Amino acid sequence: MNIIKQFSKKLTAIEYPKGKTSWDIGGIIKGQNAFYKFDVKNMIKLDDGTPAQKGRTNNDADKIVFDFKNKYIIIDVKELHQYLRRNKTKIVHLSDLLSKLEWNIILPK
Repeated sequence: MNIIKQFSKKLTAIEYPKGKTSWDIGGIIKGQNAFYKFDVKNMIKLDDGTPAQKGRTNNDADKIVFDFKNKYIIIDVKELHQYLRRNKTKIVHLSDLLSKLEWNIILPK
């Protein structure tokens, strides 16, 4: 099943972008009350087998969704960009972000 369609099961008030944009689906995470635009992409594998995801700092999305076998990890785009600027880096590990960013959600599949 397509990752966007699969992730949509976790949302209500779903909207899709009209035209070309950097977000894939909008909606409210079930059990919450805020509407967000999500960047939902398949993970890639690095040469050593490590899962990774590429991104841009000019993203229109509010949140980035990382897709794992049994969970989604969602992080805030603005907070991520601040972290990248503050630490003068372009490569980060998700485990570091989970411990250093304030806004993140782990949703079981």
